[in-house]
Amino acid sequence: MQKIDLRTLENKLWDCANILRGTLNSSQYMDYIFGMLFLKRINDQFDLERQEKSEKFAKLPPEALDKELENAKSYKTFFIPKQARWESFKDLTLNIGPALDKAFKAIEDEPRNSELDGVLTTANYNDKERVPDGKLNQLIQIFDAMNLSNQGLESPDILGDAYMYLIKEFADDGGAKGGEFYTPKEVKDTMVRLLRPHEGTSIYDPCAGSGGFLISAIEYVRDVQKQNHRNMQLFGQEINLSTWAICKLNMLLHDVSGSTIWKGDTIRDPKNTQGATLKTFDMVLSNPPFSLKNWGREVAEKNDYNRFNYGVAPASYGDLAFVQHMLASLNSKGVMATVVPHGVLFRGGAEGKIREGILKDDLFQAVIGFPQNLFYGASIPAAVVILNKSKPEERKGKVLFIDASEGYVKDGNKNRLREKDIERIVKTYHDFKDVERYARVVDLKEIEENDHNLNISRYVDTTEDEEEIDIHLVLESIRQREEDLAQSRERINSFLQDLGFERI
Repeated sequence: MQKIDLRTLENKLWDCANILRGTLNSSQYMDYIFGMLFLKRINDQFDLERQEKSEKFAKLPPEALDKELENAKSYKTFFIPKQARWESFKDLTLNIGPALDKAFKAIEDEPRNSELDGVLTTANYNDKERVPDGKLNQLIQIFDAMNLSNQGLESPDILGDAYMYLIKEFADDGGAKGGEFYTPKEVKDTMVRLLRPHEGTSIYDPCAGSGGFLISAIEYVRDVQKQNHRNMQLFGQEINLSTWAICKLNMLLHDVSGSTIWKGDTIRDPKNTQGATLKTFDMVLSNPPFSLKNWGREVAEKNDYNRFNYGVAPASYGDLAFVQHMLASLNSKGVMATVVPHGVLFRGGAEGKIREGILKDDLFQAVIGFPQNLFYGASIPAAVVILNKSKPEERKGKVLFIDASEGYVKDGNKNRLREKDIERIVKTYHDFKDVERYARVVDLKEIEENDHNLNISRYVDTTEDEEEIDIHLVLESIRQREEDLAQSRERINSFLQDLGFERI
């Protein structure tokens, strides 16, 4: 049997999207497709392991063999209860929704599957107005034709890759809403390469979305560092229930078990707590919502867990509330990279005071200006700030500014970072040196003299030198043009005279 490759799987998943398109928007129908994908995947893996156990214990009496096969604790994969097994509903044509809802509930209720608690029941399949039996049956038939076990796939990695492909397509389709759960891969990869995580690193994303930053970090440790990515501690928090479920499934489809993804509002109800203090991490990577209103200022004023010691962000701009939460979530040697709108770099008032305090504590390590129109739901240019609680000696008292705003390529209706753009940003950051019209290392004294303004254009001059003008050459050129005009006029007058007309 031919194994499924990435392109085939992507096409099949997009076929599913086309079936649901029209009655649902992308932010709704992706829940149904992701749930079905995961259901088929864990069923196929369970069937594979069940078959291996059947062969291993083939000599047991039938009753003993059946008992062994139904022993949930003996399975390495998730255990699938009988009512949730694929064959129990793959041929259904009526009341498919209730059968699927019961299957997901049964899987979650199985103690062996505690990691799936609350993950599979976020979508309601028993909604015949939105997803009638006919459409559910079409989805089932698409998945039924695929073996999604490790044995049926060209590589287990393609499940996670196809999942990320579909998330991107949903973000494209969802417009502004897509930005709530998806950060462009090139941006995530750039930020991960800036921080260089390694085996054993603990990483936290307080606005986890679909988990892209954590996945990018895993891939970097595995593929670039050539280290054991399973020896990492991954944490995140996500406020949107549906997006939280997508994040959990994303981790599992990328073969990442043991990650901790909390549900809830990071500012109002942080989950990375240990009693009265915050649990801290080696690294924080995140893309919080831009200029969020109603972000929880009333909580910041109480300053529980000492997260907002530099000040309370304005009610209409929650950006520096998230930055301070991330900073408080770093351990004593921690480093963080986060996306922020440019206003954070120069606005005065409360934000100026917060910026001043962080600068005085010498925590800013770099400010990097990215091109405009990279992000879903925000065409404005954004910046990445890197804060470090343990700056190397040679970088203390300094901040590196990089203007990477012109390094991109048009890709449809969005802009995209190319590999050469990413490589230039990463190399410049790690070299920590001036680059003409691109980057500059600035002393804190100069920033203080600029009223703690971090606007990149104040420190990096990207204007091209104007070419010097030789006035003598210009005058000679003008004189030559005048002579040419005079000669042309004379030829015209000579021609007019020959025809009997007056001269001009």
